[in-house]
Amino acid sequence: MASLGDELDAKIVALEKEIAKASAKNPMSRLLDEVPAIGPLISSAMVASTPDPSVFKSASDFSASLGLTPNQHSTGGKEKLGAITKKGNRYLRKMLVVGCTSLLRVAPKYKGALAEWIAKLRAKKPERLAAVALANKLARICWAIMSTGESFRREIFTKA
Repeated sequence: MASLGDELDAKIVALEKEIAKASAKNPMSRLLDEVPAIGPLISSAMVASTPDPSVFKSASDFSASLGLTPNQHSTGGKEKLGAITKKGNRYLRKMLVVGCTSLLRVAPKYKGALAEWIAKLRAKKPERLAAVALANKLARICWAIMSTGESFRREIFTKA
């Protein structure tokens, strides 16, 4: 007799397959799938929650809408950045950070501009902070892809 946990796991796997099929049919989801750390779940959620990327003036506005930008505490001409705002789409933010946490573990096996940026970031920041910063960067890349319809430039992050 199967336990409740086994039944739930089977349902989750079935739903993930269904989402992957739907994501494969959507041209924008397929483009976003090419971005490191972005899979069918994140790409389909991003496409569903952002049907028109032109609503945002810039990539940083999109990233801010996900709550991935730091709070600013400025006074007397001195700018201080705090923790991320955590405003906006909590699900997408959480999924991006989890995907980026995974990407940080395999990043040393890659080369290119993004891999170099990740290596520099990891050298000076704690792992969790690096994952959030990477999520911010990838959200901006995703916005650019959604806005232009271009593919991800694989040369900036390829296997070494």
